[in-house]
Amino acid sequence: MAKPSYSVEDFGVTKYGEKAKKFTLNGAGGVVMEVSDYGGKIVKLFTPDRDGAMKDVVVGFDDPSGWDDGDPYWGSIIGRYGNRIAAGRFTLNGVEYRLPALNNAPGGVGCNLHGGARGWDAYVWCAEPFVSGDDVGVTFTHVSPDGDEGFPGRVEVKVTYTLTAANVWRVEYEAVPDRDTPINMTQHVYFNFKGESGGTIEDHVMTIDADCVTPTDKGQIPTGEIRPVDGTPFDFRRGMRIGERINEPDEQLEFGKGYDHNWVLNKKEGFGRAAALYCPLNGRTLEVWTTEPCIQVYTANWASYDQKAKGGEHLSFRCGVALETQHAPDSPNRPEWPTTFVKAGETYRSTTEFRFGAK
Repeated sequence: MAKPSYSVEDFGVTKYGEKAKKFTLNGAGGVVMEVSDYGGKIVKLFTPDRDGAMKDVVVGFDDPSGWDDGDPYWGSIIGRYGNRIAAGRFTLNGVEYRLPALNNAPGGVGCNLHGGARGWDAYVWCAEPFVSGDDVGVTFTHVSPDGDEGFPGRVEVKVTYTLTAANVWRVEYEAVPDRDTPINMTQHVYFNFKGESGGTIEDHVMTIDADCVTPTDKGQIPTGEIRPVDGTPFDFRRGMRIGERINEPDEQLEFGKGYDHNWVLNKKEGFGRAAALYCPLNGRTLEVWTTEPCIQVYTANWASYDQKAKGGEHLSFRCGVALETQHAPDSPNRPEWPTTFVKAGETYRSTTEFRFGAK
């Protein structure tokens, strides 16, 4: 077993004029992560295949300009509210709050997506790397002011990334607001176990431990229904190739050009398994464990070939899959669902683990 270590280097300047750094975390189990303090973005993540060969298995960019010139969410910390809030509106304590409603799926009426015009992904966070026993990681901190993107309350946020000797990447979120506010954080990393230039992830076998999904309208806002997956292209309970049914003539698949949906996990309260991913070509595996009640799965259906990723490679249709543990989209407008409202002075906590292996 290797000794865990880290190194730090300059990463570049963001479009906001802030200088970013990159941290290389060398895990005791062999996994290596490159991550920036610019929104906690995962730059590279090397894991071994069944023969022990290492490859970068996340899709992303070489420097801040990659995110600044295109989709900003690849591999980022998402907050204050991950996913969609319908029409950018919600009511809390009798007050209606109006947020930027910038994201508009074809046929939709707009929504607030991933925190707004400048979510927490687009800030350079304070960052402190650490080694603790066999673990190595980085702790990121940020303060979101009252009124940030229209949300009420000042929020002190801490996110800790840890690589363990067992090749687990643990993400721990904490946030304390000084006013009641919605908080729904996640990590938007995209995996492709064949590597960034490996093409589509449709051959990856995915398992989702969920009996139900929350279908959406054509603007990809949940309708409020909780629908069983039985007999549908959304039944991944026994494991299925991502591409096996993704192109079927199903209204829900047509809305998102593929999978971009929220599954309601079978696990009850506490920490449990949400999903698994396996690449038959090289044997790489992943299990996702979380305290969250749901997982949003997005298969990069809107990735643009016009945007260059690492090493000059182009992004491509379905070049990665994001497994975003979180509460359900539009929960502030669905009081019957588990709440995302956090009271003033209370601590929001959430933990997700990405457990890497090979077989």
